[in-house]
Amino acid sequence: MNQYTHLIWDFNGTLYDDVEASIESANRLLTAHGLAVLRSVEEYRASFGFPIVDYYRRLGFDFDATPYEVLAPEWVAYYLECSKSAGLYPDVISTLLWAKENGMKQLVLSATEVGMLDGQITSLGIRPYFDALLGLDNIHAHGKEEVGLVWREKNPDARPLMLGDTEHDAEVAAAMRADCILIARGHQSRVTLEKCACLFVADTLAEVVERIRKFQKE
Repeated sequence: MNQYTHLIWDFNGTLYDDVEASIESANRLLTAHGLAVLRSVEEYRASFGFPIVDYYRRLGFDFDATPYEVLAPEWVAYYLECSKSAGLYPDVISTLLWAKENGMKQLVLSATEVGMLDGQITSLGIRPYFDALLGLDNIHAHGKEEVGLVWREKNPDARPLMLGDTEHDAEVAAAMRADCILIARGHQSRVTLEKCACLFVADTLAEVVERIRKFQKE
């Protein structure tokens, strides 16, 4: 880990265990529009992906009937309610501390609107760990690559490592010239993640730390 200057975190599904909240939010939205609900975590993970508009299409939404710009704020309202019981994965704090002790700067790069992101991270008590929160200026979750590239342009000499839970994280990492490790307990399945270009796919952050420590000794 000493080779990296920055640890770039995805938020949802990587730091924040909101998979169940996301399923419940989607199901409330689907029910409100007369569509079939998601029946399992596996079905959700098989459907989810970026851009979010394509995920909505896979769920069955017809944007000619109800535009995405109408659906997005409806989902946010459901999500804010459903996510009240969500929290950090149990190994997050120890990993944040470990990275800090190893001298890395840490930031969050998310497709969440930045004000909402800041509110969530602050309420979870982990804001002091991060040098920056990089989110979107809207709630439509089109993707975060552009935000990441702006940061990269301002930090050309950085050696970043990205931790995420989706194909999009791997794609953004590649665009940013960052190494990437994916964790298969978030919004997409291990089968999906293993098709991505990344250093490896882990099941937990504890495994990430263990494997990097092993690499350092070799």
